[in-house]
Amino acid sequence: MRIQDFHHALAALGARPCHIGRISRAWLQGLALDHGTRHQQSEHYFPLSVRQGLPVLSQQLEALARIHTRHEAADAAQRLLVELADGQLVESVLLPRDGLCVSSQLGCAVGCTFCMTGKSGLLRQLGSAEIVAQVVLARRIRPVKKVVFMGMGEPAHNLDNVLEAIDFLGSEGNIAHKNLVFSTVGDPRVFERLPQQRVKPALALSLHTTDAGLRARLLPRAPRISPAELVAQGERYARQVGYPIQYQWTLLAGVNDSQQEMDAAIALLKGKYGVLNLIPYNSMEGDHYQRPDAAHIQYMKHYLHQHGVLTKIRDSAGQDIDGGCGQLRARAADIIDSSRLQRRQRHG
Repeated sequence: MRIQDFHHALAALGARPCHIGRISRAWLQGLALDHGTRHQQSEHYFPLSVRQGLPVLSQQLEALARIHTRHEAADAAQRLLVELADGQLVESVLLPRDGLCVSSQLGCAVGCTFCMTGKSGLLRQLGSAEIVAQVVLARRIRPVKKVVFMGMGEPAHNLDNVLEAIDFLGSEGNIAHKNLVFSTVGDPRVFERLPQQRVKPALALSLHTTDAGLRARLLPRAPRISPAELVAQGERYARQVGYPIQYQWTLLAGVNDSQQEMDAAIALLKGKYGVLNLIPYNSMEGDHYQRPDAAHIQYMKHYLHQHGVLTKIRDSAGQDIDGGCGQLRARAADIIDSSRLQRRQRHG
C-alpha cells in the first residue's frame, strides 16, 4: 500500500480533505483512526459513511506491519524486527534522543561488501505506507521526532515511495524537515529530485573512502560517481536547503583507516558544510572485515577534527545486542550463524 492508496480509500468513503488530514495525523501518532479532539468528538466531525468504513481501513493499516521481536540495548536503542503483511521481515531502530531508523527495501541491490543487508540482494520494494507504518509502530513505544532512512535498502532505488513517505511525515507527521534524513550511496536522481520536493530532507551520503577505485570495490553496484563529485553535489544541496551534509564512513581496519586516507579526507572535506561520521564496523569473528582498535578510532577523530573536518564517531545503535544493520533479520531468517557474532565494546 502507498499513502495515495490510503487517501484514495478515504475519499471513496466520502472523506473530504479536512477529514483525510485528521485521520492521517491520528494514524501517524499511533492512535485510532477515529480519534477525536478535546473539543470535538469524531461522531460530530466525520460523515457517517466515513465512520462506518474506518474499521475495515484500520484493519488494513494494522496488517501492513507488526512488531515481530523487540531487542533493547544498553545505549537506549531498541532494534525492532518488523513483520510485513507477506511475512517478510525488515528492521527498524529506535535511536537515542527520539530518533528512528527505518527500512525502505527488503534487501538491497547495491551489494556493499561490508553490509549484511546486501548479502541477500533485493527481494522487493516497500510501499510508502509500509515505510510510514514503521514510524507508527515506533510511536506506540515512545516519541519519534527524527526519522532517518538508513535501515535496510538504498532509498534512491525506491525513490517514489521514499519521497512520498518523507512528504507525508514532513507535512502531517509533525517532524521538522531537517529531521528527515535521506541516506544514499549517491544516485544522480537524488540530486535532481530532492531540490524539487515540497519537503526537502537532510542528506546523508555514504562516502566510506576518498579513493574511487576502492569505493567501487566496497560498493560494487553504486553509481560510478567519484568521491570528489559526490561531495560537490552534496555541498550544493546542503547550501541550498541550509542543513549540513552527513558523510558516512564505515571504518574497516587496514582498508580505509590509513594516514593517507585521513589526509585525503581533509583535502576533500575541509571547509565543507557537513560532518564526517566515522562508523566502526560491527565485526563478526572470522569476518573478512574488522573494526580498527579503539585507540586508532579516537586518533582518527581527533586528527581529522584538528585539521578542519568536523568528525563524530557513530557506532551502529544496539551493538551490544549484535544488532548491526541486517543482522537481526539475517539471524531470524537463518542467513547467518548467531554464534559467530562478536560483541564489541562501544567507543565514542
